[in-house]
Amino acid sequence: MTIDALDLAPVETESEGSDALTLGRRIRERRIELGMTLEQLASAVDRAPSQLSALENGKREPRLPLLRSLASALQSTVDELLIDEAPSERAALEISVERAQRGSVFRSLGLQPIRVSKTVNDETLRAIIGLHQEVERLHSERAATPEEARRANTELREGMRVANNYYPDLERAAAQLLDSVGYSGGPVLQQTVARVAEKLGFTLHYVTDLPHSTRSVIDRRNGRIYLSANLPSRDARAPILRALGSLVCGHEEPRNYGDFLKQRVEVNYLAGAVLLPEAAAVDSLKDAKKRREISMEDLRDAFAVSYEMAAHRFTNLATEWLDLNVHFMKAHESGTLIKAYENDGVRFPSDALGNLEGAMVCRNWTARTVFAQPDFFNPWYQYTDMASGGTYWCTSRLENAKEGQYSVSVGVRFEDVKWFRGRETQHRSQSFCPDERCCRRASTELTQKWQASAWPEAATPTSLLAALPTGTFPGVDSHEVYEFLESHE
Repeated sequence: MTIDALDLAPVETESEGSDALTLGRRIRERRIELGMTLEQLASAVDRAPSQLSALENGKREPRLPLLRSLASALQSTVDELLIDEAPSERAALEISVERAQRGSVFRSLGLQPIRVSKTVNDETLRAIIGLHQEVERLHSERAATPEEARRANTELREGMRVANNYYPDLERAAAQLLDSVGYSGGPVLQQTVARVAEKLGFTLHYVTDLPHSTRSVIDRRNGRIYLSANLPSRDARAPILRALGSLVCGHEEPRNYGDFLKQRVEVNYLAGAVLLPEAAAVDSLKDAKKRREISMEDLRDAFAVSYEMAAHRFTNLATEWLDLNVHFMKAHESGTLIKAYENDGVRFPSDALGNLEGAMVCRNWTARTVFAQPDFFNPWYQYTDMASGGTYWCTSRLENAKEGQYSVSVGVRFEDVKWFRGRETQHRSQSFCPDERCCRRASTELTQKWQASAWPEAATPTSLLAALPTGTFPGVDSHEVYEFLESHE
């Protein structure tokens, strides 16, 4: 290594580059102010012109001995050269462009950086800076999407709670759609839904090449609704109504994730309100309450819908028409909470900010214990004594999806269970969550026996592990692993 190399250090990071750029511009400005050429300054400090050019362009930083020599040759001081402020407005523009071009956002675009020379005018530099700032903002917004989604979910759920999950405007819109095609009662047939679409000026087209990321595609110009020809349930009513919902509700392109979620909730609500019409569903539920036989299965069968839609619809109508506060849960077989609603005071698992989605449901709750039941034909009923106080009764069923099995559960406080079928169940559990000793931590005996021997591999995609609870193996339930090893020993 030469003495020259010892006096110059490469700039490796963006923060270091920022200081080097400012220093380089101050040296250049001072040199030009004194009427010195690059060669003259290089000769004065006994360095090659190419080395000083790299220094002035912020690609190298001088060591202290060279910096002292430069300050002396430029009739300045080291402190003056190190002032962290651009020497002029033009220099500030050049520094900003250089910083942008050396940043990770610019590099991710795959563009060749431009050479910031004297011939590039100030307006061009300002335009480049403005474009970079906007691209950087969009990148930051995209990176913040997971947190934005969680915040929007929390706000939306609170709004649903305040409204008791009942929206009169959507109920009226659903009733008007049914009236427009002469619906007179009974399950809403697929032919009836097709007539609703026709009444709104749309034809239905079932295709095999629907984009994988879509549930439906609306062609507003030609009045067409495209749906998959391979619907898992062979029941196109809900997908059609969800597609029509965006038209009925007058949705425009969502401005943010909160708008997007709100629109999804509205179209799902409208689909439920059409398939389980308010007047008929309320009559059925009131009659069931009078007989103390409220049942999600009966609601499902009476209107020929899925159990999940019947459960959702029950939460729309229970408080408004039956004076019942309720809660609803959808949980994946892994224990992850997918959807939740409550106005009965049940405390769902959440993080410190109140976000529910992705939280782990206590394995002693009905939404988890149902997965262990051998009888898939009958609903699972259970009472659960909560650590927060009070007892809740819940009914739950399993439904299949391409991502695996889900439990769909509806529950009420102990004092309201008298109105429901299944209240006589003897199944009961206790939950002490969020205390880890409740269900998240394996027993001391199992832990001592298997901790040093178990080596599981998480099934969760790597990209999702950052959102999961930490542990020896992120994404892996050690309790479950130890019990599995114990049972197969």
